[in-house]
Amino acid sequence: MIKKFASIGIAIAFAALAVLSWPATAGQDAFTALANSDAVPAFAAVGMLVNASTLQSIFTGLKTLFNNALKAVPGDWQKTAMEVPSTGAGEDYAWLSRFPRMRKWVGDKVVKALKAGKYYKANEDWEATIEVDRNDIEDDRLGLYNNQAMQAGESAGELNDIIVDDLKNNAFTQTGIDGQYFYDTDHPVGDSSVSNKITAALSSATLAGAQASYGALRTKIMEFKDEEGMPLRLIPDTFEVPPALEAAARVICEADKLGDNSPNPYKGTATVLVNPGLTSSTAYMLHVTSKQSVKPFIVQMRKKPVFVSQTGMDNDDVFNRKKFKYGAEARATGLYGYWQLSAASTGAG
Repeated sequence: MIKKFASIGIAIAFAALAVLSWPATAGQDAFTALANSDAVPAFAAVGMLVNASTLQSIFTGLKTLFNNALKAVPGDWQKTAMEVPSTGAGEDYAWLSRFPRMRKWVGDKVVKALKAGKYYKANEDWEATIEVDRNDIEDDRLGLYNNQAMQAGESAGELNDIIVDDLKNNAFTQTGIDGQYFYDTDHPVGDSSVSNKITAALSSATLAGAQASYGALRTKIMEFKDEEGMPLRLIPDTFEVPPALEAAARVICEADKLGDNSPNPYKGTATVLVNPGLTSSTAYMLHVTSKQSVKPFIVQMRKKPVFVSQTGMDNDDVFNRKKFKYGAEARATGLYGYWQLSAASTGAG
């Protein structure tokens, strides 16, 4: 329905331009009047006038399709990530250097200083571009590009999901605030090393298998402490898996009994999130998403997706290749939050 109305709107705009440009010579044949008229030398006999007004109408129609598709994409990124605004080329996340906790005030206050410059993230450029051929404008074939505009809008709407999925897919090999891989076995906490990573394959076949996989991640998170040895009091609530592990994950989190008919102690302990954007068929993750202040993953947004155009008649692509360009641009990046809010297994066994 969106596609249909937008095409009609563009067609009406072009038709109006054509009618207003024709000379008002009563009784003349339409094509004869067009041929003899000096008012519209660029107008094709059965096509559309390509000028600034026409190009603006195209931009408006495609932008409407783009924005409608953009708004229609719900996304799952908000379940495990948060968006923070950026006001420059990048941002320094010194505030992530410590996991703040209340402590008993005895004597002088213990000031936890921030370490500036420790975790800086530069914004990245993103784009999705549509190329419109001048002949298609003259021949009134713009309906060909409606689907492309909507697809660009859908892709832009998935930008945060794309960024967050990239973080998750590389979390075993990319570093976070402490200089360690986000999922690692030796995060420094005080004088100790703490792990939020295992390698056990996910299993719902037996109680022992469930304990060694899902149960091990759950226990790790709930046992995390701060640098002073105080429990962080974290309870995981979201179990994220690729499609290949959905069945096992739902048994663990939703079934009364496990595969060996033993009572399931983990029923209702987390919500299953199946993510087709995960590239590993064996890795799985357990997250704490109930914190309002921060989530395991962060989207840094400098400029949300906007629809833009390149239609200047003196542009090289227009002059040499008769191509007009429309598309979306954005500036954003992703980074890891507190590693204590998530634990994962490679599933390699």
